[in-house]
Amino acid sequence: MKTTTLYRPVGPKELALIGDSGWKEFPPRLPDQPIFYPVMNEDYAIQIARDWNVPASGSGYVTRFEVQMDFLARYQGQVVGGAMHRELWVPAEELAEFNRHIVGRIEVIQCFGVGTTQS
Repeated sequence: MKTTTLYRPVGPKELALIGDSGWKEFPPRLPDQPIFYPVMNEDYAIQIARDWNVPASGSGYVTRFEVQMDFLARYQGQVVGGAMHRELWVPAEELAEFNRHIVGRIEVIQCFGVGTTQS
């Protein structure tokens, strides 16, 4: 089984919910969040965590995880700015299935903002 590495920038509330799952899944989207968007490179995830999550919630985190490649084939990569701004758009109603195709644990690889060791 081949996997692809993806990243997800999150704030402290989402990070706590990921931890509550045993670091195995992302929480359901809120009603005003119709899309779950993992990003396709670490630099973009860092940019979001540092520049958006920190001002919004005081801290930002970059998570890294592996997903089965054959499952991901159903999602086309989206470029939402410059060439590095690549993400997948997973409809909120498909997130539970997406979570079932995560291989291993979701890990925190970068921390920014209040109460973190990096800034």
